[in-house]
Amino acid sequence: MKNLLVIDDDSSFNLMLKTFLGRFYKVDSAMNGQTGMAKLKKNHYDLLLTDLRLPDHYGTDLLREVKQTQVDLPVILMTGYGDVKSAVEAMKSGAKDYISKPIDPEELLAVIKNTLEPRSSTSHEVKSDSFVKSHSAAAQEIEKYADLVAPTEMSVIITGESGTGKEYVSRLIHNKSHRKDQPFVAVDCGALPKDIAGSELFGHVKGAFTGAYADKTGCFEMANGGTLFLDEIGNLSYEIQVQLLRAIQERSIRKLGGTQNIEVDVRLIAATNDALKTSAENGRFREDLYHRLNEFAIEIPPLRERKEDIDAFAYHFLDMANKALNKNVKGFGPVALQHLRQHHWPGNLRELKNVIKRSVLFASGDLVALHDLPQELLEKSTKKDPTEAQAPSKNPFDLKDIAASKEKETILSALMETRYNKSKAAKILNIDRKTLYKKIRQFNIEL
Repeated sequence: MKNLLVIDDDSSFNLMLKTFLGRFYKVDSAMNGQTGMAKLKKNHYDLLLTDLRLPDHYGTDLLREVKQTQVDLPVILMTGYGDVKSAVEAMKSGAKDYISKPIDPEELLAVIKNTLEPRSSTSHEVKSDSFVKSHSAAAQEIEKYADLVAPTEMSVIITGESGTGKEYVSRLIHNKSHRKDQPFVAVDCGALPKDIAGSELFGHVKGAFTGAYADKTGCFEMANGGTLFLDEIGNLSYEIQVQLLRAIQERSIRKLGGTQNIEVDVRLIAATNDALKTSAENGRFREDLYHRLNEFAIEIPPLRERKEDIDAFAYHFLDMANKALNKNVKGFGPVALQHLRQHHWPGNLRELKNVIKRSVLFASGDLVALHDLPQELLEKSTKKDPTEAQAPSKNPFDLKDIAASKEKETILSALMETRYNKSKAAKILNIDRKTLYKKIRQFNIEL
């Protein structure tokens, strides 16, 4: 069992992390940097999870101190300040990743698993999130295209609204190809801060920049022999687009600060919910890179246009929720299933998966009943005005409620303005992507 060290000065939060992570790992904890460093010198740990701001250390200072003695120890920073500047500083100082407070336990566990077991966790995702067979014409056409392109070496661009299952389809292509036993590496380009995108994709050598205490393997090398999936590729900077085009054409990469070219054998699949062709024509995306990636194109229609698929996906997500929550719900009541079929699903498969998981959590019988479905879904299905759902006793002069309501309204407007492109929404809201995710969870915004 892997050993983790958690450092946080909030005793309740520290205990919560130790209890939750203790179900999966052996966990030790410390309340300040000095105690944490003493434990690091005395014991062996496989990962350090530390708050960015400690009473006696700033997180990046602690990180540099750790890296002087334990270069290979992966470090994940927790920050309540959630800005890109802190994240970039942390990554440049040698952090493996960072996560914003308030912590989502599932997100934290995924980050830790990906850090400790990047390849095994990737293969697990392939198994659990495999593409769902359906009888709808749209699903059959997607599978036909996947069968057609999978055996080839052609690059693929997958388009569709946010949450339609672009990564599902990319995994389907990978699993049907001769590369199926090799790595599948997925990268969310929209979540890569510009300053470290090159390092994440291509890697770096020790000393390439301040804080580069050891060589880093980039995603291209991790995917060598397999498939590299680049989600929201339109968010990559011009400089990275140039490097990406060179890597595709020359089938080799050069690490940041390196002098040697490294040959890589990678099949590329890119995805976007933008009109990438229009971006290329307008100069916002390199046209030569677009044509190099667009050897084959697959468009995934939104769930509202293929409602025949809802039952199949609902039962697929039911199985996944049962395993994740250790429950044994066998299906859906007829009224509940009818509500699922009638819903508009603006968040597509991602929204459906979230709704099913929450419903399974609340289900007390063998079937998901109508009252187990999220209240907001029932309200939308019956076309109620959301304002009517407010409790009449609510204080109309409560400034906190007014501010929160306005904040949620602004975030929803930004998401709609950008067609639910979270990276662009975060940009016009002047916040970083991880803070946007936190706000989406806080306000229960369905995507």
